[in-house]
Order: sequence, then C-alpha cells, then structure tokens
Amino acid sequence: GARHPKKGRRVLCQAVRVRYAFIDAHVVQYPVRRLCSTLAVHPSGYYAWKQQPVSERSANDQRIGALITQCWEASGRIYGYRKIRNDLHDMGEACGKHRVARLMRLAGLRSHTGYGRRPGRYGGRPAVVAPNLLERQFAPTAPNKSWVTDITYIRTHEGWLYLCAVLDLFSRQVVGWSMGERMTKELALNALLMAVWRRKPTEEVLVHSDQGSQFSSHDWQDFLKSHRLVPSMSRRGNCHDNAVAESFFQLLKRERIKRKIYTDRAQARSDVFDYIELFYNPRRRHGFTNQLSPVEFERQYFLKNGTV
Repeated sequence: GARHPKKGRRVLCQAVRVRYAFIDAHVVQYPVRRLCSTLAVHPSGYYAWKQQPVSERSANDQRIGALITQCWEASGRIYGYRKIRNDLHDMGEACGKHRVARLMRLAGLRSHTGYGRRPGRYGGRPAVVAPNLLERQFAPTAPNKSWVTDITYIRTHEGWLYLCAVLDLFSRQVVGWSMGERMTKELALNALLMAVWRRKPTEEVLVHSDQGSQFSSHDWQDFLKSHRLVPSMSRRGNCHDNAVAESFFQLLKRERIKRKIYTDRAQARSDVFDYIELFYNPRRRHGFTNQLSPVEFERQYFLKNGTV
C-alpha cells in the first residue's frame, strides 16, 4: 500500500536533520554553502535548525550514540545491536534493542557477520581416501604421535588468502603452516614439510585431515609414505572428526582476524605469522594444557621425562 503521508514526512525530516548535523560537524573544514549544496539542503534551513533548541530526546540519543560507538570499537568492531545493548545494560544504561539498532544504523555501525561458506568448488570424489584411524582420539600421551591439519581462508581487500596449519594434538602447538593465494596441494605440502623439518619425528606419526583434494592427491600420499607418516581422514562431511583444527581456526579468527581489516595479503600474512609464532605457540594458555602455552606444556613434558 501507499506510505502514510505523516510517516513519510517524519522520515524526510529525520534525514534532513541528519544532514544538518553533518554540516554542523564539518563547518570548520568547509564553507556552509558548499556543504549545503553537496547535501542538497538550503542554507536558510540549516541556520533555522541551528536556532532550535536540542530536545531532551535528541540530546540523550547523542549521548547514547557515543556510548554505542565506544562499545562497538571495544568489541573489535564486530558486535551487533543485541550485544551492544547488553554492554549498555552492564554500564547501567536502560536502552531498548530497537533504539540501539536505530542509532547504530544512523551512525553506520554494523556487526561482523562472519565469512560464510568457504569459497571454491564443492562435490566430486577424492582421489585417495584413507580410513579414519584417529577416531577422535584427541589426547595422545606424547608429542609427535598425532598431527591434524586443515585449511582456512582469510579475507583481504586484495582477495582471499588461504592458510594451511598442522597441529600436534599433544600440546595443540602449530608445528607447520603455509599461506598462499590459492587453495592447492602445494599449500598443504608446504605446511607438512615445515612440520617434518621442525619436529624431525623418529617414529611414525598419524596425520589426520579431511577428504579435501589437497589431502587426497597422490603427491600428498607419496610425501606421507616417504616420511613415515600415516594418513587418516575424517568421514565425508563430518567436521567433528577434525574438531581440534577447526577449533584453532575459530580462535585465530575470533582473537585476531575478525578484529582487523587487511588491505592486502602481505598485511594478513604478517599478522597471522605474529599470532601463531609470537602469541599462540609461546604464550596463549589453554584449558587442555593446564593453562600452559603449547610450547611450555611440551617443555615441561620433556623436563619430566628427562629428554631435555
């Protein structure tokens, strides 16, 4: 049906007031007439608006709007109106969710909605399928018994950056990683090569992955055989079989990636390197490792067993 005339005038007036407020905030940098011309309002209307006293409701909106921006920035620019409303309540501000949503919309603040489904092609049969030898045994009794690996994706203004990581299940330490512009088998092989070079396992290691083409290629299988690594794969479409790798990627995105906006892949590479090598491995505490970092957990294991 047709829009109610009074509602239409109310929306129009609100839009004009927003323009007047924008002009008022930028009169120091630009002439009033130029701003009015750019925003399609008449200078006389702006000056008349300036003479009107600010209503109590508008003044309160401005105050709450400043608090909303503060909460949004503190969240790493990822909170939506529901979580912002909870933050306001914790600060002692009684404010309805619809009002918060309206003020956020006027200020141009939006929640971070996630990455959605991983970009790429889906379907098809893997070249080589290994049995699920890991069987969700995520707590080995020593290092270099079981590794897990997976690939995730990172958004930049330049395009996608893909990260492949290899974790030792004993300590949750990232023992190998690789980043690239495409999700290829070389990406996975480079991460596994780093893990082998770093750990230099003397016995067989179980390497668990999903059934992605990067892990089911013949080159991947040949590399495993030549380095005494035993393949294991999740069941088709069952992400819980590789839950530890998924959990690490969730931490990475929640604690670092979703708090940043990367202009290019080089910036994202540097930040991911910083997270893995300077924070996650040496410093981040885990409940699984008795609130020790992965590096410290392994160090204490080797001290206890007299191997260091």
